[in-house]
Amino acid sequence: MSSPSATLLKLAAVFLILFTLVESDDSNRGHRKVCIVPSCKDGSDDAPAVLRAFEECGNHGRVEFLNETYYIESIMNISGLNDVEIDLKGTLLWGTNITYWLNNSMPMGYQNQSTAWILGGDRISFQGHGYGTIDGNGQVWYDFIKGASNYPRRPHAITVYGTTNSIFEGLRFVQSQMWTMTVIHSSNVLLQDIYVSSTSNSSTSTVNTDGCDTIYADNITFHRWEVHNGDDGISPKANSTNILVTNSTFIGGAGLALGSIGQYNGVFETIENFTATDCLFINTTHAAYLKTWTGEQVGYPPNGGGGGIGYIKNVLLSNLTIHNVELPMSYTQCINFAGASGNCNSSLFKISNVTFSDIQGTAKQEPIVSLQCSAAAPCVNTTIEDVAGLALTNGTLMKGYDCDNTVGTFGFNCTGHTCDKASGDGTC
Repeated sequence: MSSPSATLLKLAAVFLILFTLVESDDSNRGHRKVCIVPSCKDGSDDAPAVLRAFEECGNHGRVEFLNETYYIESIMNISGLNDVEIDLKGTLLWGTNITYWLNNSMPMGYQNQSTAWILGGDRISFQGHGYGTIDGNGQVWYDFIKGASNYPRRPHAITVYGTTNSIFEGLRFVQSQMWTMTVIHSSNVLLQDIYVSSTSNSSTSTVNTDGCDTIYADNITFHRWEVHNGDDGISPKANSTNILVTNSTFIGGAGLALGSIGQYNGVFETIENFTATDCLFINTTHAAYLKTWTGEQVGYPPNGGGGGIGYIKNVLLSNLTIHNVELPMSYTQCINFAGASGNCNSSLFKISNVTFSDIQGTAKQEPIVSLQCSAAAPCVNTTIEDVAGLALTNGTLMKGYDCDNTVGTFGFNCTGHTCDKASGDGTC
């Protein structure tokens, strides 16, 4: 089980990597070829100019976007980069031709999801200075899908694919089309000082506007994120290991989500060594929740599935502050077709060695935690400590711990059962 001291050592190591990369970039900057991306300035497609810049400066080079608006009207696959600086001072504004994007968005390799932009390589330094913006023009998508979950071919804003030893820093993502970012088949990536805002200005929901999801990813660090959205804030999914979230704020949305996982029948997947510390949650559904599919397959991804095997283990959630959340912490093993709830006792997916420590603030209702675990594979070794100060919004101290099919509970006693009906997110 990861300790707080081990977490700090890991963070220190990540910053050492960052310092080394930045020092290397500074010393080599005078020797780099620089490509400044021109903008059409008339609203026509700037994507071809972007692609040309990376073709010319994608190896030991530097690509600069001026403080202008670049209109992106077509997909961009920018992969195989090597030792590249990307400097974004302007705005990349995605087009609103829904028919084009539905017909051309690129598969990203999981859940039949697709993306508008693939970016990948080794030793990428992507700097946004705190104002460089990627604008997905998401309102047209929110209004178009009308709350439909995982609408086919609806694109993610950016997929960081096959990326190693890289830094993404000071970027702003607004009105993302769907998931803002996916980090997949990648390792040793630091994502720092990132702002995400995907909110609707109409009555339509912003379902599936996750902040970032990791898939087949190792040693990924999220530091100083701020996420305003309508779904999961940061979500490690299949085969995510050594994921660290620190000093981040989540407003609206569902909070931190481990999963969903176990969607592919008979396929072995894991989430291991996940740590979140020093984070703030305001008006979210949860601070953190773990979610697996049931053991019974119904339909196919992205909206259906189930029957997957594997485990979530070694999870540390510490020093979290919550304000007006619905349910601070939960497990659910009830995910089923199209978000419906299935047989919560059928999942063979294992959850073990999870610690919630030093959680403070307010929630709308009891309980402190809901552990809705599968009878076929009970949850093992859950620790909850230093939560005595949690209170309802009316000031009453919280005291409920709802559990089913748990083995090894430390620091608390179960006081009741979870929902008498299956719950897709742990709430009743």
